[in-house]
Amino acid sequence: MDRVSSFDEPLKKLLGGATAKVMAEHLDLHTVGDLLHHYPRRYEERGRLTALADLPLDEHVTVVAQVADARILMFNNGRGKRLEVTLTDGSGRLQLVFFGHGVHKPHKELLPGRQAMFAGKVSVFNRKMQLAHPTYQLLDASDADEATEAVDAFAGRLLPIYPACKQLDSWRIAKAVDAVLPSARDAVDPLPASLREGRGFTPLPEALLKVHRPQTKADIEDAKARLKWDEAFVLQVALARRRYADTQLPAVARRPVAGGLLDAFDAKLPFTLTEGQQKVSKEIFDDLATEHPMHRLLQGEVGSGKTMVALRAMLAVVDAGGQAAMLAPTEVLAQQHHRSITEMMGELAEGGMLGGSDRGTKVVLLTGSMGTAARRQALLDLVTGEAGIVIGTHALIEDKVRFHDLGLVVVDEQHRFGVEQRDALRSKGKQPPHLLVMTATPIPRTVAMTVFGDLETSVLDQLPAGRSPIASHVVPAKDKPHFLARAWERVREEVENGHQAYVVCPRIGDEAEEDGKGAKKAKAKKAAEEDPEKRPPLAVLEVADELRKGALAGLGVEVLHGRMHPDEKDDVMRRFAAGDVHVLVATTVIEVGVNVPNATAMVIMDADRFGVSQLHQLRGRVGRGSAPGLCLLVSEAHEASPARARLSAVAATLDGFELSRIDLEQRREGDVLGQAQSGVRSSLRMLTVIDDEEVIAAAREEAVAIVAADPELEHLPELRTVLAALLDKDREEYLDKG
Repeated sequence: MDRVSSFDEPLKKLLGGATAKVMAEHLDLHTVGDLLHHYPRRYEERGRLTALADLPLDEHVTVVAQVADARILMFNNGRGKRLEVTLTDGSGRLQLVFFGHGVHKPHKELLPGRQAMFAGKVSVFNRKMQLAHPTYQLLDASDADEATEAVDAFAGRLLPIYPACKQLDSWRIAKAVDAVLPSARDAVDPLPASLREGRGFTPLPEALLKVHRPQTKADIEDAKARLKWDEAFVLQVALARRRYADTQLPAVARRPVAGGLLDAFDAKLPFTLTEGQQKVSKEIFDDLATEHPMHRLLQGEVGSGKTMVALRAMLAVVDAGGQAAMLAPTEVLAQQHHRSITEMMGELAEGGMLGGSDRGTKVVLLTGSMGTAARRQALLDLVTGEAGIVIGTHALIEDKVRFHDLGLVVVDEQHRFGVEQRDALRSKGKQPPHLLVMTATPIPRTVAMTVFGDLETSVLDQLPAGRSPIASHVVPAKDKPHFLARAWERVREEVENGHQAYVVCPRIGDEAEEDGKGAKKAKAKKAAEEDPEKRPPLAVLEVADELRKGALAGLGVEVLHGRMHPDEKDDVMRRFAAGDVHVLVATTVIEVGVNVPNATAMVIMDADRFGVSQLHQLRGRVGRGSAPGLCLLVSEAHEASPARARLSAVAATLDGFELSRIDLEQRREGDVLGQAQSGVRSSLRMLTVIDDEEVIAAAREEAVAIVAADPELEHLPELRTVLAALLDKDREEYLDKG
């Protein structure tokens, strides 16, 4: 069944080229269906008609009045002009004011003696009540009853306010919606009739009419309830179908072998696994033992021991005759994982090597910057099966990389990878390998259901014994510069006590000179001097230089950032891990996975320029040993600003799940959902994953039941049609690759 054609109608056919072009370029609206799903952000209530004598301050009002006089005044040496209009209704007087380009139309229309309705927010200027740039409608009806009806209709309406752009105001979008609204009756309803009737939902065409042109507030609530459900349900059906398809794929069962590599590793562990690690390991081992590929998400608090759980899963697969690959997003992280895994395994990571264990295997590193000889040897070890475990970056995905028998793919920090990259690695198995996705950013349950709905989820919320508490404080550098001076004293004290510190900056530095744009940098510096709010973010190279000369003079201060040569990065990290470097000034390249237990302090410069989850990740780099951690969030943001509120929230709790909720509430949904849904995320226009947990959970339950009964949706052609529209060819491939 084809999707109904009126929804596919290009907007330029109905609205004209200019408006359609702006909608396409700036609002990503191309068809009638796109525009009908461009819902109002809010609704403005005109309010009951108010007498001019009774106007309340700071409220939106609607008045009917007569123009007493109108005059244009010039200001700013004749460069600016404003129109002042005085109204009267017999009970009092009110001034309207219009500025700039908004003067022309009302100057022609609001002539003395004309009667009109005006709506706007009441403010006070020069001790007089006024409405600035009110909307208005002239009342020239000769019939008094007609005029009264117009007044009632105008005053009682709920005016939709649309997400707009500089090039297209909300009222022009509303006018365009009026032109396409008749097509709402052609909407294909994705909900099975039994589900729709059982839950008492408004039919979809009616919901679209109500959301765009509500008569009452109840209309808005009815429409929102229906449209939210549709978004949650269609997406959950897509995910449920993918989950079902995964269960139909074959895979090699990988069961741990008694007395093998895993047992040898567990026997040499100097600590006991936490209850959480044991529980999650069992879930993973149960999945690995099935003849369908595991698809599991492992999420957990910073420092909860996810790498240990992943390593034990990899060892179990090696025991069962397979190989395991861990995909890391950066070279620094790949090298760090390789270093920590080989250290944890000891002689077990030296299989086939002199001094290596008989039960051991080779653990190889594969990155893009490796020398030719080392790379050739790594590739040989993989294809022969000599290496049971490989840890690498995108270099693992290249065509020339071949495995003897790839049994498990572990993807670290999954949000950093496109699905295509994960798919390219998974395709290297003789049969689909098992998949373990790890994320160090705790995810609220709602997001997990929406973004990772195709994966089974395991959560590590226990910290291993020996992890120390981290104290966090906001340092208001602008209001209290002596606080910043004290921050550097604290760093020096930590170093004097035998510990180390990180200083994190949002930028590397020297970008302008590298681009041959010294003039650009000078201009930026001048702008920053004139307005501190416009200064560029602090940079690693500049901050390190200042610290070496000033507050941290005499200490070993080194830098680490993404533009350094990989060997140089690795050298710095090795020396920092060995304690030879006191203070590491870095970008967010250290955000995840970097493990130096002796590092106890972190100073984050321009902390307000980072997201909540990112700050939490960065903070997790300290307090990894027996000594307490300290994280100082330096900011020049104003005390009452949202940015400072965000920092205070981070300082107030170490609970990553709580912070992830705050993060989601403060940021746009699309930012949080990110690439995980590809184009699918654009379908979430009414649903907000943080507030609509009950809707998402109920929709998921219905979707699972429907897909279990009818995997191909043969008896639900309307649902299939809507899915096809949501998951066009590219998006469907995206979901299939997962």
